[in-house]
Amino acid sequence: MDAQRMLKVLTALLADGHFAGFDQLPDLIARHTETAGLCKVRLYLTDLREQVLREVTGRGLDAGDGGETLAVEGTLAGRAFTTVRSLRGADGEKDRWWVPVLDGTERLGVLRADLAAGTSVEDVQVVASLVGMLVVSKRPSSDAAARLSRIEVMNVAAELQWNLMPPRSFANQDVVISAVMEPAYEVGGDAFDYAIAGDQVHLAVFDAMGHNSHAGLAANLAVSACRNHRRQGTDLVATGEAVEQTVVDHFDHDTYVTAVMADLNATTGVLSWINRGHLPPVLIRGGRWTTPLTCPPAHPLGTELGLTATLCREQLEPGDRLILYTDGVTEARDARGQQFGLHQFTDFLIRHHADGLPVPETLRRLMRAVVDHHGGRLQDDATVVVLEWHGPSRNAAMRPTGDRTPTLDSPPH
Repeated sequence: MDAQRMLKVLTALLADGHFAGFDQLPDLIARHTETAGLCKVRLYLTDLREQVLREVTGRGLDAGDGGETLAVEGTLAGRAFTTVRSLRGADGEKDRWWVPVLDGTERLGVLRADLAAGTSVEDVQVVASLVGMLVVSKRPSSDAAARLSRIEVMNVAAELQWNLMPPRSFANQDVVISAVMEPAYEVGGDAFDYAIAGDQVHLAVFDAMGHNSHAGLAANLAVSACRNHRRQGTDLVATGEAVEQTVVDHFDHDTYVTAVMADLNATTGVLSWINRGHLPPVLIRGGRWTTPLTCPPAHPLGTELGLTATLCREQLEPGDRLILYTDGVTEARDARGQQFGLHQFTDFLIRHHADGLPVPETLRRLMRAVVDHHGGRLQDDATVVVLEWHGPSRNAAMRPTGDRTPTLDSPPH
C-alpha cells in the first residue's frame, strides 16, 4: 500500500479512536483496515498469565459472543506472541498473517489479517502499532478489558496489587526490564516497581508479611511511599527510612515489609542499592556466571530495630542481568519437599538466555516451571524482576528485525 493511503487510514483510525471505548475497538479496527485492503482483521489479547489469546469482539464475555480463544502454546498466533515476530499463516492461509501487538515492548496480543492485492505484512505491522496504543489508552476505563484478561477468579488482594504495578515489560536504548508475579489471581504481599528519569533507572521489589489483603495493603503502602520520596529526589537510604516510618504509622508494628531498592546510572552502569531484610540480588554476567550481590542488610521495613541501611555499589558490565526476586520462587517445593532452589532458578534463566528467547518469554516459562514444580498451585507469592543493562552496545529492542517487528531480544555480547 502506498504511504499516502496508509497515512489516511491511520489518521482516520486515530481520530475515531479518541472517542471510542474498548468495546468499540473491534468494529473501529475492522472498518478502517478494510478500506486499506486488509481483510478479516481480528484482535486477540493475552490473559494475565499469558496462557491464551482471547479475541476482542466488543460484545462482552457475558453475552455468549463466540469470540475465539487460542492457546499460546502450539499455535501460530501463540508463536507470534512469544517470539514477537510476524508469522505467515499455514498452508491454505498463505495470505494470512499474525502480527504482535505491543505497548512499547510489552506484549499485549496479536493482530490477525488477510492481505488483499497491493498490501503487505508491513501494512499490518503499522496498524498493529497503532492498535497497541489504542488498547492501552482504553483498557484502564474498561471492565470488559479486565474480564477478558482473566481466566480465573481474582481475589481482592490481587486486584489491589495488579492495579499498582507498572507494565510488566519496558525497554529503551539502555535497559530491558521485565517482571512476573504468581499466583497471578491470588498474589498477596509481593510487589515490584521501576521508573526512569533521564539516565537514572529505579528498581525495587517488596515482600510484605503474609499472603492476604492485609499484606497487599502493606506492600501497596510501601511502594507508594517509595515512589513519593523518590520523586522528591530523596536518596535510597533516606527513602528506606521514610518508607519504614510510613509502614509504622499505618500498621503500628503489626506487619513488616522486606525490600531491595536500587538505582542504576544507565550511562555509567553504576548500580547502587540497599537491602532491607530481603534476599540479595543476583547478577548474571557473560550469560553464564552468577553471583549474589552482597550488602549488609538492615532490618525489614516496619520493625524499627535501629539498623542503619548500607548503600552498596557495583559496576555493571554491558550485558549484565540483575535479578531481584522473592522467596516464593526459590522455596517452592515439589511433592517430595524439594525446593526449586536458587541454582535451578538461575540455571533456568541462563539456559533460556542462551536459546535467544526474549526476557519476558523467559520469565513466562520460568513461572510456569516454578508453578509446575509446586504441583500447580503456589502457597506463597513468587516475584521476579530482571534488568539487563546494555551499555555502549545499546538495546536491540529498539532496532527493528528483518521483518520490521520490534523485538525484546538482547543484543549479542
